[in-house]
Amino acid sequence: MSDLSIPDVVLTDNTSQRLPCVLVLDGSASMAQPRSGTDAIRELNDGLKILEEELKSDDTAAQRVQLLIIRLGDDDQVSIIQDWTDAMDFRAPTIRANGRTPLGKAMRTALDKIEEQKENYRSHDIPYNRPWIFVITDGEPTDLDWEESAADCRLAEDENKVVIFAVGTQDANFDALKSFSNREPVRLDGLKFRELFVWLSRSVSSGSKASRDSEVQLPAVDWGKIST
Repeated sequence: MSDLSIPDVVLTDNTSQRLPCVLVLDGSASMAQPRSGTDAIRELNDGLKILEEELKSDDTAAQRVQLLIIRLGDDDQVSIIQDWTDAMDFRAPTIRANGRTPLGKAMRTALDKIEEQKENYRSHDIPYNRPWIFVITDGEPTDLDWEESAADCRLAEDENKVVIFAVGTQDANFDALKSFSNREPVRLDGLKFRELFVWLSRSVSSGSKASRDSEVQLPAVDWGKIST
């Protein structure tokens, strides 16, 4: 855990209510395999740039939304490629495709980082909305204990600690993916990552304007369908 006795300059300078949002992004080798003449990793990276532009164009979201990005891939490794940052300072990273899909480890990291940040908010008297986790993958978990992490994710939702949205491409294992959330996962229609990230930006924008613990009316999904 980070040393919370060290002042967080961002929270000191900007005392706005926050909506913490973690993106768990699949950077496994399969994301670079061509599909319909293009590759998912390129579409994913283009989508992140759109997310940056959309959030920065919304004055409230730019101040209130905080992002943390986790990449999963390589030899069952997890990397934090963007630590907590306000949307106004967000720079879209480039996700590379290589390795396997340690989804359980990535989601465990997301839960841990959220709890750390909640403590950080409290130590700076910063109000915050219930955190969101968006997980996007094209495969299935490759770590052996992913079911335990999945159960912890559902428990965190049951205890109102977090809201989890799971998105899979056509080749994702939706039986596994639905284990990480009490919501049904959404199947991405083709490679509509651009549409997905526009929807994501509008959703977190709405969430950032909501009062604490209130229900957020999300925009209609036009990039996929519920996988049942």
